[in-house]
This record gives sequence, structure tokens and C-alpha cells, in this order.
Amino acid sequence: SMPSEMLMKILSYLDVASLLAVGCVNKRFYDLANDNGIWWKIYSSCFQPKRTIWKVKSGHTETVSLRCATQCDRSPGYWKKEYIFKQIAAVKTRVMRLIKPVDPYTGLPYKNKEAMRASGLSWVIVLKDKNGKEHVMEKANLSFKDTSVTILWYSTEWPCLDVLSTLKLFGVMPLLPDQSRAPSSNGPLRRSLIAEYQLANLTANGVALGADRLVQLFALNPGLLVGLWKGRNEIAFVMASLHYHQLLERSTLGSATVQYALPPHQPMVDDIDPEYGMHGYSLHLDMHGGSCMYLCGTFKNLFCRKGDIADGYLRLTVISSKDNTKYMLLNKKLGLSWETDVFKGNVKDCYIMDVTLLDETGKPFWCFSSPVYLELYSKTSSLYDCMGPVYATDYADSEGKVYIELVWLEETKEHFLVNLVLYISTEKVNNWYGTNY
Repeated sequence: SMPSEMLMKILSYLDVASLLAVGCVNKRFYDLANDNGIWWKIYSSCFQPKRTIWKVKSGHTETVSLRCATQCDRSPGYWKKEYIFKQIAAVKTRVMRLIKPVDPYTGLPYKNKEAMRASGLSWVIVLKDKNGKEHVMEKANLSFKDTSVTILWYSTEWPCLDVLSTLKLFGVMPLLPDQSRAPSSNGPLRRSLIAEYQLANLTANGVALGADRLVQLFALNPGLLVGLWKGRNEIAFVMASLHYHQLLERSTLGSATVQYALPPHQPMVDDIDPEYGMHGYSLHLDMHGGSCMYLCGTFKNLFCRKGDIADGYLRLTVISSKDNTKYMLLNKKLGLSWETDVFKGNVKDCYIMDVTLLDETGKPFWCFSSPVYLELYSKTSSLYDCMGPVYATDYADSEGKVYIELVWLEETKEHFLVNLVLYISTEKVNNWYGTNY
């Protein structure tokens, strides 16, 4: 019943976040909160546009205040949109400046952590039950590595796994980031869908990675790990491992319902020859357990000749068991660390593998971060100078496969990486180069 003029006077004292919130009340408040006069005042105080414009009327020139012109010539909500677009553009410019410098070893921006903080980026998971109700899990612990970020969610209020249908992973950004204070969960936010996972029949459809005395681990592609309390069908924690390659784009440029579609790679003209094969590739490999780094290695000048192409894959041999000069030592026994508000543990023979494969121009070609596990391959090694059980890791996705062999030396309590081979899908290579292998 309050007159619109009085409401407009009250709204003129609100800050941006409050004004946007008021616009969500009903249609009347939405129209009032879109008023160009209010938003012009906010816009001009931030971006300081010119105060006058020139108009030609009836053969003579007159000066008109821009404030008057904005209210007469613009549709309702115009300056609100302009203000929001300019704020987003300013943040994007700041982030792009941070991610421009590239690490020569990984081929990725080395200021990813600073860029994420500048954008106010965070991540949430949304659990949807079979009745359509959503449960949002926001609080998370972050662990940054050279090429990935590991995100751990835990809570005492997880819904029962039996009633859950899907899990969605979102990147979340404040609509109007303020560098002077931490982002508020109550402020206006934008969600970008990164991935969606089916939780029905998790124990049957997920990959069982291992267990300790408290939890069992199940992996879902891409890069999600769900920990269940042992002997119970209840979630203990959820861990996501996200590779830096295109992480910002996937976390910010999608919508709340549609994932961001990566632009197709434009093949460049070079000396690529199917008769010769792939050449000049580089690999950066990280093996870590969430909080502990086990191995960090860079391998240059990888190649694949025509004879290494078979069964729809091109083989890149990084480390061969035949050449013991390239064996690599892992500094600890592999395991994946986890924690909740009360308990913590370490699941042996599990870890997170980050692979960054660069093409001959140094551009990221195949990148992923995923939880994997070790499987006993042989109780003894046939290698001349390494005696002990051999463990293997097999990873596969739509773009390629990774095969790793590790020898465990009981006397020194050490793992040696003695075999590392990448298999790249010929379909991916053909799409990348526009060739035909």
C-alpha cells in the first residue's frame, strides 16, 4: 500500500547486493529496483562517465545532462545491466592478466591460485534426492598442487545415500566480486555446472579404489571420489580433483544447467606427417595423495613412430623397464589422505594422478586429474636390479590410457616407477591435427 515514490526513495539508499535482493521479492519490487535513476547513480559513482552529451535540435545545438538522457532514452534496467556487465568485465580482465604468464614445465598458467582468489571462485556440490529435493554442500577444504586443485567436502548432515539420485559439481562466483572483503554466500552468485554424476547404485557402478578401517572409496569419472563409512551406506566425504587446464572456463562460463562447451581446436599447419608420427611432446606428471606429493616429474621430447600405432591408439613410451637409468623414486608409500570434522585416515595404494601432455607447440593436448589405485601385478620382479612385488595402475578415458608399473622395495620402504606408457586415441589426434592416422 506504500506509494511507489516513497518506496523509490527507500530503495535509493540500498547498496547493490541489497537492491538485487529486493528485486526478487515480486514483480512490483523488480520493476522499482530496475529504475534507471537509481542505477545511473550507482553506475556513475563507480565508472565516472561524462556528464553531458550534445544534441542537435531544430538547427541548433544544445547541451543536455546525461542523467536526464539516461532516464528518457533507455529502457528500464539498462543501467543495471551496464553496471553488472562492466563489473564482470573488470574481474575478467584482472583474471586474464593473472593467467597470462605460463609455466614452461607444465604449459599452464602458474598464477592459477591468485586468479581464482581474484575472481572469488569457489565450488559447491548439490545432492538431489529421488523426490527432487536439493541439498547444497558449500564448506570445503582446498589443496592446491602444480596442475590441479583438490576439494574436500565433509559434513555430519549428509542425506542417506539410498535416497540420492544425482550429484552436481558447480563453480560458484559472486556476481559482483569485491576485492576488499570475502565473498558472502548470501550475496548474488552465479553457478556454472562442471559435471553431473549418477549416485544410484554407486557401489555397483563406481570404481572401488580401496578401503581402510573406517571408509570405502569409490571413484566416478571425471575426477570425483566418494567415501562411504565402512559397513554403512552413508557418505563420509566427497573429494573432487580438478585439473587447472580450462578450470576457470568450466567453473565460470557455463550456466546452472548446461556445461561450458570447449571450443574446437584449430589445427595448425606444421610438419606433422602420419608416416613419421607424433613428435616433440612433453609430459608433466604429478602423483599425490591429496595433501602429500609423491612424485612430480617432467618428461621432454616424447615421440611415437608409425610402428607404435595399433588398435586405435598411438603409444608414447615415457619410461621403459628396459632402461634403469630413467627409473624414478617416490618419496613415500602411496596412499590417499582424507578427513572429516572428527576422523581422519589414509587409504593405502590409492592416489591422485595429474597428467598434462603438451603438443610440440607447448599447447595442452590431453589433461586430466583423477583418483586411481595400485593393483598387484606380480609378487616378484623380473628386473635384474629390482627385486620385490610389482604394482600397476591402469587409467582410461575417452581420449587415452595411462599404464604405470611400480616396484616396491621392502628393505628401504620405497616405490620405484619403472614403466610409464601413454596411449593416445587416434580419433583425438586426427581431430587435433586434421590428419588421418
